[in-house]
Amino acid sequence: MADHGDPCNGLDASYCMNGGKCFKIPVMDTLTCVCNENYKGSRCEQYQLSITAHDAETSGVIAAVFILALLILVVLAAVIYNTCKLVMSYLQSHSQVGYRFVKVINIPFVLFIGC
Repeated sequence: MADHGDPCNGLDASYCMNGGKCFKIPVMDTLTCVCNENYKGSRCEQYQLSITAHDAETSGVIAAVFILALLILVVLAAVIYNTCKLVMSYLQSHSQVGYRFVKVINIPFVLFIGC
C-alpha cells in the first residue's frame, strides 16, 4: 500500500485499535492508521455511530401525511362538536322536562356519540 506507507511490524503492529491497520510513513518516521468502518481517530479509538439520513422526498411525504392526518382530525372534531350541539338543541327544544328525560327512540343513536 504505497498510499499509506509500509505496513507496521513488531510492536508497532498493535498501535491501531479496534482492528485498524497500522502503516509506517518512512519519510516522517510516523505511524498512521487506516480504520475499519464505524471507527475514527488517529488510532481508531473513537466509535462513530452510523447515521442514516432520510432524503428530502421521504421527509416531505412524511410531513404531508402528518399534516393531512391532523387536518382530518380537526375536521372530524368540528363535525362531532356541531352534531352534538345540534342534537342538544333539538332535544332541549322538544322537551318540556329537559333534554335528559326525553325518549330518544326517534333519534339515531350515532348522534349521541361524544355528546
